[in-house]
Amino acid sequence: MSTEHDWITTPVTADLLRGHLDLERTAHGLLPHRLPAWARRQIPDDRLAVAEAQPSGVRLAFRTRATVVELDALPTRRAYQGFPPPADGVYDLLVDGRLTAQATVPGGNVRTVTDMVSQTSELSEGPAGTARFAGLPAGDKHVEIWLPHTEITELIALRTDAPVEPARDSGHRVWLHHGSSISHGSNAVHPSAIWPALAAARGGVDLVNLGFGGSALLDPFTARAMRDTPADLISLKIGINVVNGDTMRLRAFTPAVHGFLDTIREGRPTTPLLVVSPLLCPVQEDTPGPLAPDFADGTLRFKATGDPAERAAGRLTLTIIRDALAAIVEQRAADDPHLHHLDGRDLYGESDHAEFPLPDAIHPGPEGHRRIAENFARLAFADNGPFSTGTC
Repeated sequence: MSTEHDWITTPVTADLLRGHLDLERTAHGLLPHRLPAWARRQIPDDRLAVAEAQPSGVRLAFRTRATVVELDALPTRRAYQGFPPPADGVYDLLVDGRLTAQATVPGGNVRTVTDMVSQTSELSEGPAGTARFAGLPAGDKHVEIWLPHTEITELIALRTDAPVEPARDSGHRVWLHHGSSISHGSNAVHPSAIWPALAAARGGVDLVNLGFGGSALLDPFTARAMRDTPADLISLKIGINVVNGDTMRLRAFTPAVHGFLDTIREGRPTTPLLVVSPLLCPVQEDTPGPLAPDFADGTLRFKATGDPAERAAGRLTLTIIRDALAAIVEQRAADDPHLHHLDGRDLYGESDHAEFPLPDAIHPGPEGHRRIAENFARLAFADNGPFSTGTC
């Protein structure tokens, strides 16, 4: 840590954080969670347990005149046996809404997945580190530090060369979003560039991101958490994890969607609620899951391994999922005028795929995240869109 300033240490407390649903006090500091403790006790696998603890969309928000900010943190990164170690997660610092500086925290823990199917892993412990941001503009300003979306982050201490106070209420509407690994931010290179963050910035809303890699599976505890979370706007991007995990047949999927929506409506009966079907993903459009890793060209890609002939027996594909979601929303909309549907191919379709192909066959790259955000903002936040200012 630099000694050139008279440092002020500010404890990291709940009033400095945005985008989380719960905070856990650990031996090292404060660990943001995106599901409440009661819901975490019902999580059935390590994949979701890790995903919800990765702070996608979570950020510190404060006002200060500081020109130097340091954040001590202990990261826990996820690695895969046989692959190069993961890059250090990026911390984005925004000043008055503009990306101004970036930093990383070296060291930390590494959890190495030894079996990609069972998600068996081994933990190697390491030291905490510091994300340092210097040369910030002088004067009073609104500062946000977006935490890495790809690694669990325990927050230890915030140091500045001027006092810090929690950010004032922005007055913006709160957008609560649930989705899969694409919403979580897979293949985005820094946390404020995941598509929900980019779309939120375009729409002038405050994001709470419940995008969970591999785990948008219509879990009832996720629906109850959303029901109990104050929000002005709600969206669900569902379907692809159900297909690539081969977790349901059509007979189970349809009532599960109804039940998920019913639960949210118990607590948010008139909140604008947008159901988004899967984006274009050619390997799963008409071939059922499960997905499997494919190293044919020496890089990690994915392929669907199901038999298309079994669609008639209820095996799910993205095409079938989209038709089912459209029918469910159409059926319910007669009694729920605040419920809306968006075909995911309007966010990322054939022309988008031709311009920005999926690098690993299932996740967009950085350009794809920007395109999805642009399309979502244009369709959802427009004057005639489901999330226009006239809807709530």
